[in-house]
Amino acid sequence: MVQYNFKKITVVPNGKDFIDIILSRTQRKTPTVFHKGYAISRLRQFYMRKVKYTQQNFHEKLSTIIDEFPRLDDIHPFYGDLRHVLYNKDHYKLALGQINTARNLISKIAKDYVKLLKYGDSLYRCKSLKVAALGRMCTVIKRIGPSLAYLEQIRQHMARLPSIDPNTRTMLICGYPNVGKSSFMNKITRADVDVQPYAFTTKSLSTAVLFFLDISGSCGYSIAQQAALFHSIKSLFMNKPLIIVCNKTDLQPLDGISEEDRKLVMEMKAEAMKTVIGQGSEPTNEEGVLLTVSTLTEDGVIAVKNAACERLLNQRVEFHVALPKPRDQKERPACIPQAVLETKAKQAAEKEKRKTEKDLEDENGGAGVYSASLRKNYILSNDEWKEDIMPEILDGHNVYDFIDPDILLRLEELEREEGLRQEEEEGDDFEMDGQELSPEEQEALAEIRKKKSMLIQQHRMKKSTAESRPVLSSLGLDPSLAINRARSKSRGRKRERSVDRREGDDGDAMDIDDNQASKKLRLRSTSWSRSRSRPPSEVVPGEGLKDSAQKVNAIKLAKKSVLKRNKNARRGEADRVIPTLKPKHLFSGKRSIGKTQRR
Repeated sequence: MVQYNFKKITVVPNGKDFIDIILSRTQRKTPTVFHKGYAISRLRQFYMRKVKYTQQNFHEKLSTIIDEFPRLDDIHPFYGDLRHVLYNKDHYKLALGQINTARNLISKIAKDYVKLLKYGDSLYRCKSLKVAALGRMCTVIKRIGPSLAYLEQIRQHMARLPSIDPNTRTMLICGYPNVGKSSFMNKITRADVDVQPYAFTTKSLSTAVLFFLDISGSCGYSIAQQAALFHSIKSLFMNKPLIIVCNKTDLQPLDGISEEDRKLVMEMKAEAMKTVIGQGSEPTNEEGVLLTVSTLTEDGVIAVKNAACERLLNQRVEFHVALPKPRDQKERPACIPQAVLETKAKQAAEKEKRKTEKDLEDENGGAGVYSASLRKNYILSNDEWKEDIMPEILDGHNVYDFIDPDILLRLEELEREEGLRQEEEEGDDFEMDGQELSPEEQEALAEIRKKKSMLIQQHRMKKSTAESRPVLSSLGLDPSLAINRARSKSRGRKRERSVDRREGDDGDAMDIDDNQASKKLRLRSTSWSRSRSRPPSEVVPGEGLKDSAQKVNAIKLAKKSVLKRNKNARRGEADRVIPTLKPKHLFSGKRSIGKTQRR
């Protein structure tokens, strides 16, 4: 049984209320106080939490709206058609699509601003990013305000719709107001009739249609007007049992109406007969098509009820299976390719021939009696050798300790074969070989190789000789020191004992000439000298400081002046700060730790 309870859909707030709900919840559920001594990392986490919490609330609220509203593709076709008649399914889908898009945009905004907050360098910057993130989220909600209002109107209208099971046989009573529909319902049921201008469709319902016709005209509509209504909605009753009910016969019998009105009634009867023919009944069976009734005297009420129920029960869902009829006596068997037949035959033969270990076990006594052979898949020259017992002692020697006397020769053969294979693999690569070239090509190849070797030698000579460096020689400098330095750099540095440590060694050490040692140190210091960073206390010309002591004092005073500002996590003097740790408007009315007898 398919039942849809549209009254459980949550109320959809408008744009302004939506924003107030989310922001007030963020204010209540997240911390609101921070102190001056907080580190910048803690301030970042403080505002990142607010942005994330706001995004989660928006996401949950919008997801609830999207999930609770029924999807037209998932509900019964009857409700899908009814919704299209009432609300236009294109507008309905467009509104839900805008809600989904807003949800994705808010998630993207939160992700981007959380990434920016991770690199916030001050309290003011973090707070500005938080305000910008929440502002952009609220702007997105304001833009979908019309869609939220449209969905709220749909929710209110859907809550007033009657609950109908589309799979149950249904009786549809239609006609102009005051023709006796509610009176008929009160006579045959105990239902409390709710009079509403419901839109309806019978496309996906198993239903019988009763069209009530007031032949007395006391309802305020003439028979011609009622007939025009019938012809305007008869397209909705295609393939449905249709009965014309002439009501209020106590005021005007059917025989007493005029010829023009009778002709209109007969036309309506003819349309109802088409439904009888469509159900497979005989066209001469006119019973149960045009009935008279008086709801005041209850004359014919039960007959109308029984006729509608019979017509409804006779309507069955029939499945017709179409079978092809032969057009001649020629046989046309199924055409299967020969390759497919051969493949099927081969698969069947393999299935019959192949025996599993389970089959062999069952044939040879079952579990505990049959032991599977592990040697039957051995690859030997003779299959009879598979089950032979492997000897352990042969000619008084252990087989596993026996060494073939020709094993070294065979090892050499294997290595030779491996070398040949490697040469073949290397020969596969592209390399210029003189054996495959003509005499002219071989001479050209020899000249190329000779020229290449000469270029390599010249390059090595340029790197090693001092004459190849005309810059230093033209300046009147000896390039040998630079060459020695390059060589020493390329060889790498080794740990050597310093002169001071040599002087502190024992007397057994070898005496070294002081002039020679100092010369080596001087050469090493000049060749291995490195650039040094300028110390902070060194005075640079143009700074306006007298000496290094005055510069050191100035650096200390500068660090001391920004200490308080850095402690407050502020970037500069223009950065904002909250001097009051506990503002009264945030803490008034809240209880502190202690007794609660004083409010």
